Amino acid sequence: MNTLTDTTRTALTRLWLPVALVIAWWVSSAESTSLYFPPLATIVEVFVRDWFGPHFTADLLPSLGKFLIGFTLAAVLGITGGMLLGMNRYTRAAAEPIVLFFRSLPGPVLVPIGIMVIGIGAGMNIFIMVLGAVWPTLMNTIDGVRSLDLVQQDMSRSYRLTLTQRIRYVVLPNAGPQIFAGLRTTLQMSIILIVVSEMVASTNGIGFYVLYSQQTFAVAETWAGTILLGVLGYLASLLFIAVERRVLAWQAGITKE
Repeated sequence: MNTLTDTTRTALTRLWLPVALVIAWWVSSAESTSLYFPPLATIVEVFVRDWFGPHFTADLLPSLGKFLIGFTLAAVLGITGGMLLGMNRYTRAAAEPIVLFFRSLPGPVLVPIGIMVIGIGAGMNIFIMVLGAVWPTLMNTIDGVRSLDLVQQDMSRSYRLTLTQRIRYVVLPNAGPQIFAGLRTTLQMSIILIVVSEMVASTNGIGFYVLYSQQTFAVAETWAGTILLGVLGYLASLLFIAVERRVLAWQAGITKE
C-alpha cells in the first residue's frame, strides 16, 4: 500500500505542472487570431489528423526506426570502445587525440560530411546520429572502467578470474552507473541529431515534416510536429529511466543500506 501511495504521489507531482500549463495554454489561446500562435484546439486537431493518419507511417515510423538503430549502435560502440580503451592505457593513449578531436565537433557540423560520404537518406541520418552521440557513452565508460578500485583488481587476480569473468562480474558492475549516465546523454543527443539530419538531408521523418511545415507557413503543423518531438523525448526518457533502475537495482539496495 505504501508503495502504491508513493507511486501515486510521485506521478501527481510530475503531472500537475504539465497539466496546468496545457490548461492555461488552451484557455489563453482559445480566441487567438495570431498567425504564429493558433489556438491549442486547432493544433491538437492537426496533431490527431496527421500523426494518427498518413504521417504515422510516412514520417513517424521511419524516424523511430532510424532513432532506435542509431541509438543502439552508439550505445554498443560507446560501451565496447570505452571498455577497450579503459582497460588498456596504451590503447587509450594512442586513441586519445582522435577521440578528443571528434568529440569536440558539434553534431550538426557533421551533416555536410555525411551527405558527401553517404548521400541523402536513412543511412546518412543514422551515420550522423552515431558519430555525434557516441562520445558521452564512450567517455563515461572509460572513466567508469578506470575508477575500478585497486583492491578489486587485486582480488580478481587472486581468484584467477578470466577476462570475461572480470568484465562481467567486476568491471561492468563498477562502471555501470557512469555508463548509464553517458547513455542518458547519448539518448538526448540522438533525438536532437536525428531531427537535425532529417531537416537538412531527408525526404521523410519528423524533422522533415517540421521543416517543410515551417517553410510552407503551415503553423499549426509546425506546432504539432514540435509537440510530438517533445512527447517522444519524454517517453523515451521515462523508458530509459525504467531500464536503468532495473539494471542498477543492486546499486539502489546498497544506497538504502
